Amino acid sequence: MAFGGSASVGRERARNLRSARNIIRRQITRLMPLLSLHAVELGFGGEPLLDAVQLTVEADERICLLGPNGTGKSTLLDVLAGRRQPDNGVRKAGAQLRIGVLPQVFDSTAAGTVRKVLSGAFGEELRWIEQAARLSATGDAASAAQADRLLQAIEAAGAWNAQRKIERTLDELAVPADSPFQSLSGGQQRRVLLRRAMLPAPPLLLLDEPTNHLDIEAIEALTRDLLAWRGALLFTTHDRRAIEELATRIIELDRGKLTSWPGDYANYLRRREEREAAEQQASTQQERRLAQEEAWIRQGVKARRTRNQGRVRRLQAMRAALAERRDALGKATFSLSAGQRSGRRISELRGVYFGYGDEPLVCALDLLIERGDRVGIIGPNGAGKTTLVKLVLGHLPPVEGEVRLGTRLEVAYLDQIRQAIPGAATVYGAVADGADHVVVAGERRHVIGYLADFLFPPQRVRNRVSSLSGGEQARLALAKIFAKPSNVLVLDEPTNDLDLATLELLEERLLDYAGTLLVVSHDRAFLDSVVTSTVVFEGNGRIGQYVGGYSDWERHHRRCQWPAPSRLQKTDTAVSEPHKREASPQRPAKLSYKAKRELDALPERIEALEQRAAELRDTLGRSELYRDGGHRVAGVKATLEAVETELEMAFERWSELEARADGSAPA
Repeated sequence: MAFGGSASVGRERARNLRSARNIIRRQITRLMPLLSLHAVELGFGGEPLLDAVQLTVEADERICLLGPNGTGKSTLLDVLAGRRQPDNGVRKAGAQLRIGVLPQVFDSTAAGTVRKVLSGAFGEELRWIEQAARLSATGDAASAAQADRLLQAIEAAGAWNAQRKIERTLDELAVPADSPFQSLSGGQQRRVLLRRAMLPAPPLLLLDEPTNHLDIEAIEALTRDLLAWRGALLFTTHDRRAIEELATRIIELDRGKLTSWPGDYANYLRRREEREAAEQQASTQQERRLAQEEAWIRQGVKARRTRNQGRVRRLQAMRAALAERRDALGKATFSLSAGQRSGRRISELRGVYFGYGDEPLVCALDLLIERGDRVGIIGPNGAGKTTLVKLVLGHLPPVEGEVRLGTRLEVAYLDQIRQAIPGAATVYGAVADGADHVVVAGERRHVIGYLADFLFPPQRVRNRVSSLSGGEQARLALAKIFAKPSNVLVLDEPTNDLDLATLELLEERLLDYAGTLLVVSHDRAFLDSVVTSTVVFEGNGRIGQYVGGYSDWERHHRRCQWPAPSRLQKTDTAVSEPHKREASPQRPAKLSYKAKRELDALPERIEALEQRAAELRDTLGRSELYRDGGHRVAGVKATLEAVETELEMAFERWSELEARADGSAPA
């Protein structure tokens, strides 16, 4: 694009000035904070959300902001971004500081096509370019001087490559440029807005729950991008593994106060525990001293005549301090209601195929889920995880194959979009379908007391569900399904919107749950904590089954170095795969992780069976066995026969796996 001779000279001059300014700016940046808050206060009635908050953000820091739901983390980010003015205090930032923002709730700028949303990252600069072109075309001196000033601003903002950056981002996102933004999935929308925030390469990124609605692959890609980010980063998230990998400092907002914890997440957890213990001890001592003074002031007439007025004033001050003390927000204390014992088989899938048109979601799947299994379901967004859950539960018939359900099943199902709770219902009416009492763990409880375990105070139980925050709706959904006795618990993305304290308690309760557990989740730490096996969508309708949690599957996946699968039609899967196997029959297949674990455990199992068989033979040789007429002999012989059969099968399986491990037999 040509702007005339004066424009070219101006552009060259601006480039030289920008180079010099960048050198100076880098030196100044090293000495000065990017952004700071001094004694900032903000509230909306009641206790303040921000109470004399002090914060300094240095260049190249990666800060994670933590705190319970509802404490004001998003509000603090709005103050830092300059979107909300505090009631008191000072926000200091450079006049030219550019901040990239990813909000938790999308605003009106997230409208139009994907290209338009991304162009919003350079909205002002793109207008400058158009205006400079018009001014340069006029040819008069005043317009040329104005165009020269615009070109310098464009160069300083680094906006000449804006269009190229937008096109490259569209290619990386693999989303049609003209698609309406509102038609995208939640994960796609978040990725587009995140890229918009990063496009101008601002010195500071403020990200509010960036991992929400992202699948594991997208979360890991985001983590890599942020680790490579050369600016400062301040983010909130409930993804503990992302915190561990990214944060160089933790700040915590609690009861209006902001506390800074240098170091990583592990250091924060240790020091937080120490602080809570110290706070508890100080609170206990304060209450003990107050009780002593209250006992003194209630003494008889003689004591009141001679009491020390200074001591009375100290007592009044202690009362006032206790009244003003803001206790920590409560923590959820819920439990699960267990149902009757189910049959051994929960669900068995044999040769199941399911898909839409020529797009397979599940191909030739054999899957057995038994009583007590704790299964995690992993896969990209749109892979079919929720569809698989519906197949397992018998809610959806397969196109091909057979699904056999077990007996005495009592299923509690937390769906991903919380459809079981209408927005027009009240909190009180939703949890028990209008009943006044629930029975949890064999105990009959009033609904108001039960809801208090999920941090719903009595004054809020009559609120509409639609008025609740995301975290409150998540807790209400848990309250509803946990009030129902169950022996099969199905949780589809249960960690969305939960704060860390509630997440940790949920993990504890699930570990104590005696029934069968199916979990769909992108939270890697949560999966590692609660599941003992994983079912993984690996592309083209192929589903792998592995022992252990997410980290176990991750190690196996990296060791195998599988290539990324391409999309194939059902006919390609059925016809092409046999040809591949016939073309390379000599290639030995490695043992799967599950098979290797089985092989490692077989020697111990064989030894135990041999010992058990020897004990039974010894029992059969004892004379006392036959003294009562030999009534027990038949039972011992039957047991010995069963053990010997199992021992023979174990030897055969061990031989088979050994042959496959050394490549002398096909997998």
